[in-house]
Amino acid sequence: MGTSNIQEKVVVITGASSGIGESTAKFLAAQGAKVVLGARRKDRTDAVVKEVTAAGGKAAGFAVDVTKRVEVEALIKGAIESFGRVDVLINNAGIMPIAPIEALRVDEWDRQIDVNIKGLLYGVAAALPQMQKQKSGHIINITSVFGIKVFAPGGTVYCATKAAGRALTEGLRMELHSQNIRCTMISPGAVATELAESSSDEGTRKNLREFMKMAISPNSIARAIAYAIEQPAEVEIDEVVVRPTVQDF
Repeated sequence: MGTSNIQEKVVVITGASSGIGESTAKFLAAQGAKVVLGARRKDRTDAVVKEVTAAGGKAAGFAVDVTKRVEVEALIKGAIESFGRVDVLINNAGIMPIAPIEALRVDEWDRQIDVNIKGLLYGVAAALPQMQKQKSGHIINITSVFGIKVFAPGGTVYCATKAAGRALTEGLRMELHSQNIRCTMISPGAVATELAESSSDEGTRKNLREFMKMAISPNSIARAIAYAIEQPAEVEIDEVVVRPTVQDF
């Protein structure tokens, strides 16, 4: 049976079709949470929902592009229609197209800002009224070790979006704790996901593949997320940094 504080909680996860999102959905569902998956690839979320349900868990999936506010609102609405409430929102959707600034990939800068910053904010805007109504909730933002340290050339814009995620999480914590809404940031190091492949620059992809050889399983991040959720309501885990033991940066 599930951990008492995760069991029956309704958890909404963006970027849930692969990587950290998928692992977290399966891990929490196995502990008795009701998981609501949002991602662009509906076929992939459907497959995860099927897997969770087949294992006796409860899950629902929706096609969501986090850069479209109306779709994020529909995800939260879908969660409420499916399970009656929203206890946890995990803002996990993120992209990392790495390239030197002088390559002037302005469209990629825009996309990173849209997904990594605005997508997170759209999640908050959609879920917050429901959490206020319930007088409880938990917002978990997946940031990065690259929000703590900048890596350049290549990661300048990505690092900036992840540093913004840190600032937003801390500000949300200060604004919302009096309303019994907890806020947590999880900052992963190298994790085995598709993130490294989102770079359009082949040289960069090669370097990232090399870097990712030390990557740990996305399940390591799922466990950190579960740790934050399962604490008693009066305990807030504000930040967890999770790196491969061998990772320097």
